[in-house]
Amino acid sequence: MLPRLNHLTDRWAYIRDHRCLSRMKASCTVRYVSEIDTAAPAETAAPGLPQAPGAGQYPALDLANSAIALPGGQFLDALGTPAGANQWLADHNLAPADAGLQEICAARVRSLREQVRALLAAQVGGHPAPATALAAVNDALTRVPTASPLGWDAVRGMHRTAPHPIDQIVDQALGILAADAADLLTGPDAERLTACPSHPCNRYLLRAGRRHWCSVRCGDRARAARAYARRTQTTAD
Repeated sequence: MLPRLNHLTDRWAYIRDHRCLSRMKASCTVRYVSEIDTAAPAETAAPGLPQAPGAGQYPALDLANSAIALPGGQFLDALGTPAGANQWLADHNLAPADAGLQEICAARVRSLREQVRALLAAQVGGHPAPATALAAVNDALTRVPTASPLGWDAVRGMHRTAPHPIDQIVDQALGILAADAADLLTGPDAERLTACPSHPCNRYLLRAGRRHWCSVRCGDRARAARAYARRTQTTAD
C-alpha cells in the first residue's frame, strides 16, 4: 500500500523508488507530473455545493462524489462528457487541461468511480467488498506498465509497442486514484467514512465530530424534513 503522500510528484517518486516503473518511465513520469502540478485542485462539486468533508484529502472520495443527486430529480455528473472528465482530472492535477480525452477514456474514469463507490458502500454498510469492484481497483493499480510491451506483426516482426499518450495519462490517473481509494479504505480514516443521510444526496464523507452531513445545505434539508414530519404527526394525532 502506498503511504499517504500530500504531493502528486512525491507519490510518483515513491513508485519510482520502489521499482513500480522502469527508471526511464519513472523519470519521464515525474517530469510530466512536475509540468502539470502547478496549482491546487479546484472544487468540482455542484454550483454552490462545496466538497464533502475529506474529499480534499482523498481524491478518490471526490471521484466517488463526482456524480451528484440533487433535489427535484436533478442529477449532475462532472464526468458526463469527455471534456468534463478531462477538466476533473486537470483540476486534481492528474492530467493536463488540453489532454483531449475521448469518450472511451472518460468511460474508464466513470467506470472506476462506480467501482470505488461500491467499495465505499460496502465499507459503510459493513458488507463484503464486491469482487468486481476489488478486481477493477486492482487492475487500475497494476495497469501502469513498467516497460513498453513486446508485440509482433508480419511487417515489423518482434517490436516494442508504445501505448497511446492519452491512454498513458488515463492509466496513470486511474492508478493514482485507485491507490488513493485503497489508502482510504485500509487506513485509519476508514472508520470515519459515512454516507450523507440527507435524501436524495448520494455523497460520501469523513465524519468530523458529530457532523455527518456532507454540507450545510444537506444538514438544513434534513432538519427541515424532520420538522415537517413532526408537524405532520402532530396534526394527524
